[in-house]
Amino acid sequence: MALAEAGARGRLLRWPRVLLFGDSITEYSFQENGWGAYLAERLVRKCDVVNRGISGYNTRWAKLILPRLITGSTSADGIVAVTIFFGANDSALKELNPKQHVPLEEYAANLKSMVQYLKSVDITADRIILITPPPLQESAWEKACLAKGDKLNRCNATTGQYAQACVQVARECGTDVLDLWTLMQKNQDFSSYLSDGLHLSTKGNSFLAAQLWSRLENKLSALPSLLPYWREVDHTNPEASLL
Repeated sequence: MALAEAGARGRLLRWPRVLLFGDSITEYSFQENGWGAYLAERLVRKCDVVNRGISGYNTRWAKLILPRLITGSTSADGIVAVTIFFGANDSALKELNPKQHVPLEEYAANLKSMVQYLKSVDITADRIILITPPPLQESAWEKACLAKGDKLNRCNATTGQYAQACVQVARECGTDVLDLWTLMQKNQDFSSYLSDGLHLSTKGNSFLAAQLWSRLENKLSALPSLLPYWREVDHTNPEASLL
């Protein structure tokens, strides 16, 4: 059978999508042992996990990009989950990092604006997960800053204020939220979760992956595997199984 004929007979195969939208902690999530790679492995044959992490970005810039990633109901069709994971850059100290800093109130408004945009293109609140920035290990991050000729430009207490704002936006908008800042500091030294004081270590990636999967599993467990298991294909008449 010609490929064109097979295409005409068969239904278009469209994988559902999970969209990961965030800063460098999302961009790096497809590296070895990354939390995004973990999700992609768990969801293979069920849906595509799409990495739209953009290193260094804040919510002021992200809210401008989001409508270019998801342009309307057609583009949004098939999106089964979206993570919005910003705040590590927004919470940078204004006097030391004015380019990335976003005031707390604007950060919350930007998150709310992104959630409202997703809802406007028919991505319902139950498919949206906000993720707070992780805690900041100041001594390790200061070393990273000094290596670049900079001063310590973030502090954990300020990051915590942004995390709380993220949790509040989720509450107001009716979305799920993963409060990494609080969970990583619960009854333990959180430094092992971070590679440089800001970005996630292998252990931090594993922690985030497990926390996120516990929220996604129920939402996505009912998704069928796409295409039949190979033993179920009728080798004498594969068209009957595959088209």
